Amino acid sequence: MSGTPPALPRHLAVIMDGNGRWAQRRGLSRSEGHKAGTSSAKRLVTRCRELGIPHLSLYTFSKENWGRPQDEVTTLFDLLVLFLNRELASLVEQGIRLNVLGEWEEFPFAVRQVLKLVMNRTAEGTAMTLNLALNYSGRAEILRACKRLLEQGADPAALDEARFERELFTAGQPDPDLVIRTSGEVRISNFLLWQSAYAEYYFTDVPWPDFDQAELDKALAEFSARQRRFGLTGEQISAL
Repeated sequence: MSGTPPALPRHLAVIMDGNGRWAQRRGLSRSEGHKAGTSSAKRLVTRCRELGIPHLSLYTFSKENWGRPQDEVTTLFDLLVLFLNRELASLVEQGIRLNVLGEWEEFPFAVRQVLKLVMNRTAEGTAMTLNLALNYSGRAEILRACKRLLEQGADPAALDEARFERELFTAGQPDPDLVIRTSGEVRISNFLLWQSAYAEYYFTDVPWPDFDQAELDKALAEFSARQRRFGLTGEQISAL
C-alpha cells in the first residue's frame, strides 16, 4: 500500500472526466459510466479525509452540462441525490462539511431540497470541506463577484484581491494547490479560473471511474516533489 506523501495540498480540486468514454469502451450506457464515477468520488472523499486534506473541490456539474441530452442530465441529478442521501450520515460522522460552488438555486426542487438538507446537517463539520461545483462556471463566478461589488457600492480605489475573493463561492477557503484532471484532456474547462492562478496541474490518461487510491497517491507524490515558485525566480526561492 502506498505511503502518505510527505507534502499535501491544503486544497485539492478535481475535474472528473471520462465517465462516458469509460462506459463506451465497455459497451455500457453513459449512465453506467456516471454511476461508476460516483463510486470513484466516494473513494476520493474517503481517501482525502484519511490523509487530512482539509479542502476538496469536485467539478460535478458545469453550466455547459445543461446542453447534454435530457435523460443524461436527469441521470446526473438522480445520482447526485442518491449520493447525498446515502453519504449524509458518513459525512456527519467524519466531520465533513458540504459546500456548493455555483448557482445551484437553478436546479430542480428535489435536488435543491437535498442540498439544503445536507449542507445544514454538515454545517458544523471541521475536519474537511467538500465543495461540489454545481451549475458552475469560472467566468460566471467572476462576473457574479463583480456585480455583487457594484451592487454594494464598493470603492474602486479600495478594492483589492482579498475584498474581491470574499465575493467568490470559495470565500474563506485557501486557493487550490493542486488541480487534477482525468481521462487525457489537457485543459481547465472554466474551473476555478481565479482561484487556480498558481495551482499545480496534474493530468492523467486514467478515466475518472478508474481513478483509485493508487492513482491519487501518484498525483500527490508528484505534487510533493514539485518546487512551487508562485512567480518567483529560482534565486528568489533560494533566498527565502
